[in-house]
This record gives sequence, C-alpha cells and structure tokens, in this order.
Amino acid sequence: YATVPLILRLPEKNNFRFTSGTQITPEYMALLLGLVIYTSAFIAEIVRAGILAVPKGQVEAARALGFGYGDVLRFVILPQALRVIIPPLGNQYLNLAKNSSLAIAIAYADLFLITTTIMNQSGQSITGMAMVMLTYLIISLIIATLMDRANRRFQLITR
Repeated sequence: YATVPLILRLPEKNNFRFTSGTQITPEYMALLLGLVIYTSAFIAEIVRAGILAVPKGQVEAARALGFGYGDVLRFVILPQALRVIIPPLGNQYLNLAKNSSLAIAIAYADLFLITTTIMNQSGQSITGMAMVMLTYLIISLIIATLMDRANRRFQLITR
C-alpha cells in the first residue's frame, strides 16, 4: 500500500519492454476517444447556441458601460446563457452515461459485458438484467438530480 493516495509513476525502459507505469489498453483508448469526440461536439454546439441566445443589445449595453470582453462574458453573457445551456447539457450528460454501454462493441469489459459473463456462468439472467437496469437507473437519477439543482440555481426568478 502506498502512503499517498495517488502516485504517478512514469514508465521505465528495461531491455525490451517498459516496467512500471500505467498501461492503457487499445479498447479503452478507442472508447475514450470515441465518447470524448462525440460528446464534446454536442456540448460545444449546446454552449455556442446558449451564447448566441443572449440578445446582442445586452452585449452592446455592457460594452457601452465600459466592460472589457472578459467582464462582458463573465457578468452578462454567461449568466443569461446558462439558463439556456443547462437543460440540454443535462440531457447530453445522460446520453454520455448511457452511450458508455456501447463499449461492448469494442470488447471493453464494462458493466454490461461483466454482467453478461456472470449471467452466462450462473444462469440467473433476470437478476443480472435487473442489476444492470438498476445501476443505469441510479446513474441516470444522480445525473438528473445534479442537473436539476444546477438548473434551479441559475433559473430566472420572477413574480
């Protein structure tokens, strides 16, 4: 056991192979790159649309008051854009959690593949499927609750 929680060990070359360090499997890298590129494109579009949803007059008014570009973005654009960004962003995070189950297509041992193996060996398929469904339900509910809290925080309060 290490005395510190996380030790970053760089690979050390030893004759023909590397010793120590962390190895990343090709399946994991394919999954990571696929999900990151796919999801980041959607999130970038959501943020862009949220920023463009702020009326141009708001930005012009802030510039007329002498705000710099950073201050305009921080105090005028983002607080108004977050009201538009948060609901679809929550949906995208839910999609990301569910799309991670597609890892079985590249033979990465995720929750679904491990549960399938257990079901094949034990013969209890209904219990295994119930556990998979319950796990994804809990993950989805946690994400939905966090996004609901964020949405309530940035919600426009009117009378």
